[in-house]
Amino acid sequence: MPFPDIDPEIFSFDLFGFNIALRWYALAYIAGLVLGWRYVVILVEKSSLWVNAPMNRKQVEDLLTWMVVGVIVGGRLGFVIFYNPGPYLANPIDILKVWEGGMSFHGGFIGVIIGVAGFAWRNKLPVLSIGDAVAAAAPIGLFFGRLANFIMPELWGRPTTVPWGVNFPVARAQECGPDIALGECLRHPSQLYEAGLEGLVLGLLIAWVIWRKDWLKAPGRVIGLFLLGYGASRWFVEYFRQPDIQFTSPDNPIGYIFTFAGTGVTMGQLLSLPMILIGAYMIVKIKAKV
Repeated sequence: MPFPDIDPEIFSFDLFGFNIALRWYALAYIAGLVLGWRYVVILVEKSSLWVNAPMNRKQVEDLLTWMVVGVIVGGRLGFVIFYNPGPYLANPIDILKVWEGGMSFHGGFIGVIIGVAGFAWRNKLPVLSIGDAVAAAAPIGLFFGRLANFIMPELWGRPTTVPWGVNFPVARAQECGPDIALGECLRHPSQLYEAGLEGLVLGLLIAWVIWRKDWLKAPGRVIGLFLLGYGASRWFVEYFRQPDIQFTSPDNPIGYIFTFAGTGVTMGQLLSLPMILIGAYMIVKIKAKV
């Protein structure tokens, strides 16, 4: 399947010598944050979902600012630290060029945790209930973010022969073999797999337990489901996603960080493992208290 001809820039123009552009990548972050904010407002204004609603509409608006900073700063620093520290240490100014791509979900997640904790502490609000509201909205941002990864394109999948394999025009062809030319290497559209699992499936599952099973009345339980759901989805998709080039070598083309019991673990799986364990623990532990 050929890669769809989508310009990463929606529009651009020059203004006073500066090029102003709106990219799909930026629009995805804007859409995720704005729609997530609106969903959290709906949740906190539905008092029957909570024992005590943790915020009002105005406080949700204030929380959005903390989330924007946490996602952008954490996501960028996470990518630099976890995936590609060398080039950025050599040229630190490139860290600021977020429009060129390169964001880590796990880094953004850490940034969101710090943002939620700081916001709750400053306003003397229940941190677990606020975290539940944020976790409920997070799949919206993940869905749009993964679509943006596809359009960029970046974070493409491993070589494949499946009928829906995609010819990503900038993908590295060498993983398909020395006789395959650039642009002729079919790959899994792993960005779309993640959009479906981390975005749609996880988002619908969380919505179901909130609106049908009253999970917001057990503070922290929705956080646990998000951690488990995202971690498991990411672990699975890593089997189809091409690792960053710095983790691969002729002897390790799959990009394993280490091997164990006849298989290997990638960086994405390694960072997701604590999420799976903590998420499962929270669901079991909090369920016993309800």
